[in-house]
Amino acid sequence: MPEPQVTVVAVAPEHGDALARLFEADASPCYCRYWHFEGERNAWLERCAFSPEQNEAEMRRALAAGDPESRGVVALTPGGDVVGWMKLTPAGSMRKLYDQRLYRGLPCFEGDRSGVFTIGCFLVHPSFRRQGVARALLAKAIEVAPSWGAHALEAFPRRVPEGAHDGDLFLGPHAIYLESGFRCVHEIGPYPVLRREL
Repeated sequence: MPEPQVTVVAVAPEHGDALARLFEADASPCYCRYWHFEGERNAWLERCAFSPEQNEAEMRRALAAGDPESRGVVALTPGGDVVGWMKLTPAGSMRKLYDQRLYRGLPCFEGDRSGVFTIGCFLVHPSFRRQGVARALLAKAIEVAPSWGAHALEAFPRRVPEGAHDGDLFLGPHAIYLESGFRCVHEIGPYPVLRREL
C-alpha cells in the first residue's frame, strides 16, 4: 500500500477549524464528544440530531484549553486540511468506555493505571479512506505518546465482517493494531481488548 500523502502531527488548538470541517465532511455530529457526554443514550441521540453545535463547541473549548480529553493526532494535507483524526487520551478521561458492561471490572484493567492512554476513535475523510491514513495516525500516536507521559496504549477495535461499513471501524481496524505491536489482553468475541507497552 502506498504511503498516504499526508503529514501526521499532534493535534493543537490551531487545528480546531479544520478538525470541525472533517466532522462536517463525514456528517458526524458527535465531534468526538460521546465518551464525555454524561447524559443517557436518548439524550445523546437527541443532541446529535438537533444540537450538534453543542458538541462542536465542547470540542473546540477542550482543544483550546489543552484539556487532556482532547489529545490526539491529525493527518494534514499539504494545504493544511485535516483529513484524519485519532483520539488518544489518558484512560482516566474515558471512564464511560471502561464502565461499559463488556469491560467493567476486567482483570486486565487492575493495578496502576497512571500512564495508560486509550485510543478513543478514528475518523478519516471519506475521500482519503483505504489509503493508509489510519495506519499513519496510529504510528504517530505510538511515537508521540511517551512524551505525553504514556507507558501503554489500550484499544477496543471491533472485529467486523469483511465489507462492513466504514462507520463500524470508528475504533480502528483490528488488523492495524496487530501490525503495530498490540496484543490481545482480553478476548470477548468480536470485542477484544488490545494493549501495547511503550
